[in-house]
Amino acid sequence: MPSDTSLILCPVNLRHVQLNVTAYEEAKAMARRREAKLLVATIAPEMERNLNIRDSASYWEEQLKSFVEQHPAEGIELETVVRLGAVHRQIVKLADERNVDLIVMESANPRVQDYLLGTTASHVVAHAKCSVYVVRG
Repeated sequence: MPSDTSLILCPVNLRHVQLNVTAYEEAKAMARRREAKLLVATIAPEMERNLNIRDSASYWEEQLKSFVEQHPAEGIELETVVRLGAVHRQIVKLADERNVDLIVMESANPRVQDYLLGTTASHVVAHAKCSVYVVRG
């Protein structure tokens, strides 16, 4: 039976989360206003550059759990998910698979100041079937 609750996807780049959580905060506010469920995702590389990380999925699941604990979402139904692969493709794929109503994401890597929209955000905007809200950090 389909749910009447809308679903908001907020991809979080945990490698840069200490720099900016603006999109996540905006996604929480939108979820509260819409009484929507919030799906917080992080995308990990299939091949980790950090040789100390042996099990990428488990490592990033723990990092995402810690992030959510440090940035609680009181009053919001929240689910976390970790995907492996290319960030831009996995965001679109996850949104399609879960029939997401809205994606709320950062505009670019916080260190990249020369682009209006980052390559990941550009790909998601161009290929997602749902609305995409891009937040400037």
